[in-house]
Amino acid sequence: MDKPIGIFDSGLGGLTVLKEVRNVLPFENIVYFGDTKRVPYGSKSKEDIIKYTFEAIDFLISKNVKVIVIACNTATAISLDLAQKKYDIPIIGVIKSGSKSVVSKTKNKVVGVIGTTATINSNSYVENIKELDKSIKVFQKACPLFVPIVEEGFSKTDVAKETAKIYLKDLINKDIDTLVLGCTHYPLLKDSIKYVVGEKINLVDPAKETSITLRDVLIKKNILNKKSKNGICEYFVSDNPEKFSLIAKDLLGIEDIKVFG
Repeated sequence: MDKPIGIFDSGLGGLTVLKEVRNVLPFENIVYFGDTKRVPYGSKSKEDIIKYTFEAIDFLISKNVKVIVIACNTATAISLDLAQKKYDIPIIGVIKSGSKSVVSKTKNKVVGVIGTTATINSNSYVENIKELDKSIKVFQKACPLFVPIVEEGFSKTDVAKETAKIYLKDLINKDIDTLVLGCTHYPLLKDSIKYVVGEKINLVDPAKETSITLRDVLIKKNILNKKSKNGICEYFVSDNPEKFSLIAKDLLGIEDIKVFG
């Protein structure tokens, strides 16, 4: 089936998921929507996050998608269960997939989770990790400034490093061996985070596991695109397409990218 996959994020962070999806499922067409007008979601109320998520899903459905990936951790934590009950279309999030990866990687069973305020307050990662292995200790830290740093294009600056130092110093002292990047924006700060936590701590990006989960859903539902030519990606944002385009080109390594506002 050559209908596209829909991917939604609060901003450009979901491009980290899109990149992995393209690696795992190169023949699939994709429609990406970034809600750049209302980013970040992490500081919003539950009611607003649910409202924004449903509006994004409605938009993607209007583009005739066959499955939807909520690439935003905050939207997944707050809205995924409700969305799966409300809509007939298959919808997956990133938290279950990220939690699986954590459990498989930790050796000392002490892990850290960083995310937006809403994601951390939801305890979604803690619950999912504990469901898989009750013996794992989970320490969390909200890092609300990370998203605007990425959205403003400062991910490779000293500002990112200094902010990471402030946020992560407590987690490092907890003897964690694995750290979950519990927001799709955070992999774009991987260099700064690694600079602070060092080489001994594994960084888990839920995007890889999510793309594998997506492939499994497509196979199970028999809606995999059987055509053997590279899929087409369309990009839509709710505000400032020019800025999004510049960062997307750099992240995805694409010279010519059209972004619709």
